[in-house]
Amino acid sequence: MDIRFDGRVAIVTGAGAGLGRSHALGLAARGAKVVINDLGAATDGEGRSASAAGKVVDEIRAAGGEAMAHGADVANEGEVADMVAQAMKDWGRIDILVNNAGILRDKTFAKMTLDDFRKVVDVHLMGTATCSHAVWPIMREQKYGRIVLTSSASGLYGNFGQSNYGAAKAAMMGLMNVLHMEGARDDIRVNTLAPTAATRMTENLMPPEALELLQPETITPGLLYLVSENAPSRTILGAGAGCYAVTKVYETEGVMLEDGDNTPEGVAAQFEAISDASGQKELTDAFQQTRKYARKAADARGLSLPWGD
Repeated sequence: MDIRFDGRVAIVTGAGAGLGRSHALGLAARGAKVVINDLGAATDGEGRSASAAGKVVDEIRAAGGEAMAHGADVANEGEVADMVAQAMKDWGRIDILVNNAGILRDKTFAKMTLDDFRKVVDVHLMGTATCSHAVWPIMREQKYGRIVLTSSASGLYGNFGQSNYGAAKAAMMGLMNVLHMEGARDDIRVNTLAPTAATRMTENLMPPEALELLQPETITPGLLYLVSENAPSRTILGAGAGCYAVTKVYETEGVMLEDGDNTPEGVAAQFEAISDASGQKELTDAFQQTRKYARKAADARGLSLPWGD
């Protein structure tokens, strides 16, 4: 069955170029009405211009689609509220939010100012939270919503010189996990895209041969699946060059240290066993970990608890 978005309204942040533009064009080509959000700033977040968003709107309209431009700063609550209000005024609903806007201010942690750290976290994390918070009540009332957060391998695995960006991108997993739980009752599905693409933000970081393979258009199909009617939820989808993978966090089975052995030396002595990956599991909520630890402690003492594994 074809994935279509006829009758759906989408907001794509940072949609004036690169991945955001590709996502917006992909949604529009399959029937969505799209708000093209772009501040028009440089890659470090400085400056402001409406031209990039306007060009993408023109592209969509020229192809027979519907789109509007909005230059909201995603971290500005008032500007985001205005963007959402305009979409509701013109189209009456918001079904999809793609949180894509971002900036880079790369330096080693020793040389980075806290202002540069704060600004990157503000745009990526607070921008994502601000936009998601603005559409949340609408999606709850509709009993339908699809939200994608954008992470990065820099956040999931680390990258030298990107402590600010990596911290913000790692935060997407925690935000996704909770929003997935809180949105499930109202069919609000929340996923995370972790792309590797040739964009303004990466053009100086990779050789031309790699950039040619990593075009944004090779990633957008994955994004379109994550915001589709039959999308999963609580999924981190890695994407690049037409390749896709799912990232999961696992916890080892672990070891229970008896009271006399529960010392720093005891942890050191058992660290190989604590780290043993055999039997590791994916945990799907925080209390699963609490229950596991309490169960191990209870079993060691011959006690019973009112819950299972």
